[in-house]
Amino acid sequence: MSSHETSQHPVPSGPVAERARVAVVTGGSRGIGRAAVSRLAADGFDVVVGYAGSRDLAEAAVDQVTGAGGRAVAVRADVADESQVAELFTTAESEFGGVDVVVHAAGRMHLAPVADLDLAELDAVHRTNVRGTFVVAQQAARRIRDGGAVITFSTSVVGLAFPGYGAYSASKGAVEALTMILARELRGRDVTVNAVAPGPTATDLFLRGKDEETIARLAAQPPLERLGTVTDIAEVVAFLASPAGHWVNGQVLRANGGII
Repeated sequence: MSSHETSQHPVPSGPVAERARVAVVTGGSRGIGRAAVSRLAADGFDVVVGYAGSRDLAEAAVDQVTGAGGRAVAVRADVADESQVAELFTTAESEFGGVDVVVHAAGRMHLAPVADLDLAELDAVHRTNVRGTFVVAQQAARRIRDGGAVITFSTSVVGLAFPGYGAYSASKGAVEALTMILARELRGRDVTVNAVAPGPTATDLFLRGKDEETIARLAAQPPLERLGTVTDIAEVVAFLASPAGHWVNGQVLRANGGII
């Protein structure tokens, strides 16, 4: 059911040694998830790279981390499958000792006007984005260590209401609602729960199916007059995962360059 590879590096010993924090990143083989893996590893996290089908890309993400002296493991898991997600968290515990940060970057997008949308596509989007977020959030609530952070992903389209994004935006509205409720349900745990809502960001998922004119139009919308990058979003994730961001809780951070 799961496949993983790990590379160890020397761990400091003695009374001054501190355990590394551990991050689980779904959708960690590409796009924003891949950038989050690299950024968190650079901050000293041990990282579990969750992926659905891109094993080569997931292993490349692990190799990048271990090549820089960090520790990482890749685990295949369908985020909507509760058994596979449970195994993802179990691997984090068995390999690295626990879970401190959960970054749920896995997602699915299909664009079509409401009138034309194939309802099978609607079901597929909601299975990954709604059920998948709920399954990951459930495991996080049960298993994350006190002092940790849960970071989900919404989209700025929830507010911008671009035509054609009905199914995707509706699924991400559900993610925002779930995120706010989970933040309150974890009262007393010293665990933060926030959603990052990127605007147009230059990922394969975003660029797929768009012509140059459409991309240029979207890039011109923010006052900063460019598309976001995966690095822009990974920096927001790193902030929320860090002690510096721990007073931010129960929020949706619209990381979109200022689109209103």
